[in-house]
Amino acid sequence: NKKMKQFFTFCFFVAVLAQYFSFTEYVKEAKAPGDIIIGGLFPIHESVELGNNNCNRFSHARLAQSLMMIHAIEKINQRDELGGITLGYLIRDSCGDVTTALNNTLSFMSKIKFINTEDTYQSSSPILAVIGDYYSEISVPVTRLLNLESIPEVSYGATSGLLSDKTRFPSFLRTVPEDDHQTLAITKILKEHNWTMVGVVTTDGEYGRYAVKRLQEHASKHGICFAFTSVLPEFLVNKKLKGSINETVNNIIENKDVKVIVSFAKSNHMEEIFDQLLQDSRGRNKVWLASDNWSQSADALDTSKWSLTDVGTVFGTNLKSGNASQFKQFLHHLNKTSTTDYKNNSFLMDFLNENNSCTSGKPSIMDLINKTQPSAVFSIELAVKAIAQAVSDLCINKNCNLSTLKPSEVRTQTSFHCFTNFNLNTGYDVILWKYTSDGILDTNYIVQHYDIGNQQLINNSETPVFDNLIVSICLSISYCARGQRKLSYKNQSVCCYACIKCPKNYYSNISDSEECYKCNEKTEYSGEGSAKCEKKIDMFLKWDDPYHIVLLVFTALGILLTLTVGIIFLACWNTPVVRSSVRLVSIILLLSLLSTFGSVFIFGGEPSDWKCRARQVDFGLSFTLSVSCILVKSFKIVLAFQFNSRTQNVLQKLYKPYLIIALCMIGQVLICIVWLSINPPEEVYQPEQEIRQWYCDEKLPATFGAMLVYIGLLAIICFVVAFKGRKLPQCYNDAKFITFSMLIFFIAWIIFGPVHVTVTGKYLPAVEMIVILFSAYGILFCQFFPKCYIILFKREANTLVAFREDIRNFSAGKDQDKDGNWCSSSSVSDGIPNPAFSPESTPSSPATISNPQPTMLQDDFISKKLVEQYLSLPAQLPKLI
Repeated sequence: NKKMKQFFTFCFFVAVLAQYFSFTEYVKEAKAPGDIIIGGLFPIHESVELGNNNCNRFSHARLAQSLMMIHAIEKINQRDELGGITLGYLIRDSCGDVTTALNNTLSFMSKIKFINTEDTYQSSSPILAVIGDYYSEISVPVTRLLNLESIPEVSYGATSGLLSDKTRFPSFLRTVPEDDHQTLAITKILKEHNWTMVGVVTTDGEYGRYAVKRLQEHASKHGICFAFTSVLPEFLVNKKLKGSINETVNNIIENKDVKVIVSFAKSNHMEEIFDQLLQDSRGRNKVWLASDNWSQSADALDTSKWSLTDVGTVFGTNLKSGNASQFKQFLHHLNKTSTTDYKNNSFLMDFLNENNSCTSGKPSIMDLINKTQPSAVFSIELAVKAIAQAVSDLCINKNCNLSTLKPSEVRTQTSFHCFTNFNLNTGYDVILWKYTSDGILDTNYIVQHYDIGNQQLINNSETPVFDNLIVSICLSISYCARGQRKLSYKNQSVCCYACIKCPKNYYSNISDSEECYKCNEKTEYSGEGSAKCEKKIDMFLKWDDPYHIVLLVFTALGILLTLTVGIIFLACWNTPVVRSSVRLVSIILLLSLLSTFGSVFIFGGEPSDWKCRARQVDFGLSFTLSVSCILVKSFKIVLAFQFNSRTQNVLQKLYKPYLIIALCMIGQVLICIVWLSINPPEEVYQPEQEIRQWYCDEKLPATFGAMLVYIGLLAIICFVVAFKGRKLPQCYNDAKFITFSMLIFFIAWIIFGPVHVTVTGKYLPAVEMIVILFSAYGILFCQFFPKCYIILFKREANTLVAFREDIRNFSAGKDQDKDGNWCSSSSVSDGIPNPAFSPESTPSSPATISNPQPTMLQDDFISKKLVEQYLSLPAQLPKLI
């Protein structure tokens, strides 16, 4: 954008002014004049020193590459390929550092001045193109800077796929294919040798990240996977480098089954890795598959310490090789040339001055010859030829004005003639490191060629590419079956893995599954190592369960008996036995027992919210009504025999049986309303392994307990009142039966507590059902069966004569047991209540008794005074009864 352009322009002028006024500063460069100047940016030094930013780690191979550019330019000039137009050059050192590269790139963005032998200045045109840099990480910022002046950058080594984006890098061109092709070639090599488990070493930069990403995508399609990926800092002057080297070495040593390692690191990185790794025997005899970063760099192995035998085997992919014979002749010619001829090349001068041993000629040139990489010769010469061809098309065919020739024109023409999609897909050579017959390490031995167009490896000869049998696969298992998942080695996504059974409630339905999938625990389950989920079985007290059927039979029987008793009472409504039982209260009691028996049905079957709420409320209210009716009858018995006439008259005014029943019911209704309002019961299930145990969650145990306690308090009052009348005449023995029925209630519900806590599962509702049945049957048997027995089988005791006889016997005291209880012979023998002591009306005066009607009998007290009145009017008694 505009601001960025202004910023870089400002930096450019600052740098130019600094160079112009700093006459004492010595800038290392290689340059030669010409009509058109080509810039060159080479990492002749591999790094810079911390603190002073001086370049260090001088590279013979990179110096040779800069000389390749010079040689290509000189050949064009010598052959006069441009019709009298000469090419010049200005080569700067990037030192493998982005900041240094950008500083030196600024010099490419101005007109260049050269000093001739007469110390006069001669001007030249601006630089129209730049060849370099070798590294992608440096090429990215450099091309952005050069793009401000539309100067094309033609790289001979930057292979990152990121640079293929022409919208972001319109000025970038290259004579090498992008790394996607190289990673595919590496994948083919791995597949050809059946190496399916490899380690990866890379740098943390554009080149390394992109290469690993593409390699992983290609490798995964062929069943090749990474045991580990070690990432090194991109630049050698990094405080984290030592730690990263140590971690990489540890990864290689610890993964003893990994025999093949793919490396995208730099040669200097590999030198440090080998130096540390080979000290441990576990790090030796590996197969190293080198990228073009170091595949031809013999410097990666310190031959003074280690041999290739220690390392193992080194394969490498390198860019397509060219004919390096002419360049080597050029180097030999330099060896014979006077040193003064090199004064325009400070890099070569430093090299010669440092390495000149002066024994016979200059043997240091041989070092450059040995470091010559044919692939670099091909790429650099191609870059120079591309630029020269663009100049030829622009100036020879169109007779251009060199002073007005623009870099953008050169860029357009270069890309148009020499590149397909701005990349040149030349292919790769597969190199195998080996020793020559002279014992020299040869890093240029080509064994295969990878054709990008056909995506095939082509053997260079009939000689086997690789003789040693190296296995780098996982031999433990072939695949994981269904119901298992792969546990990756070292928690990485690799092909060497363990097969782990899926845990409970998880499944995998395909082979070699990466993970187990969770079942829906609400409705499904699975055992360990399952290939599918099974439907959970819903567990509850089902209708066809034998135990439930038995309980339902007893419930139905209870309802039938209750209805039968009600029919008997209605049929014998005016008999003394029924009237003595407080007829209307007895009918209410029977109705409450029907409701209690009916509540048992709601406890069974599949739970639902309405069932959970209705069953407890139905039972609580119906059984409270039952106990309330019994309580009224208990009060009536005690008040009839335990108090004198004056007290009875007072209590008679207070004794309101239906009001008492209503008040007792109100208390239970309030408890139920609070329960249902705050947190009502609802259906829930307990998620077990294979089943869903459905049950009713009472939600508020305190309210459930309060409901039971309330019924228990009423029952205790009944029990106490009835127990107080235990010495009443046995002929009027309702108190004894009330006591017995309440004892049954207490025993049943006392047992219910611990049983309800300990019992789990589908039979939990059955516990409460049994207790309810026991309680209801206890009331039914004790309160009604003796009366029904008299009505049906002892009809002589249900007559007015028997009634009159029992009253006379009670009043005369003919029979008195040893405890002082009054009874008649008939009542003692039958064990049933005497109807004479429970008339349903109490006349207020003898006048009222003289002509009584059966309909006048009401629920109230009976007193001894009334008995005396009955006995004093024997003629009227039959009419009263």
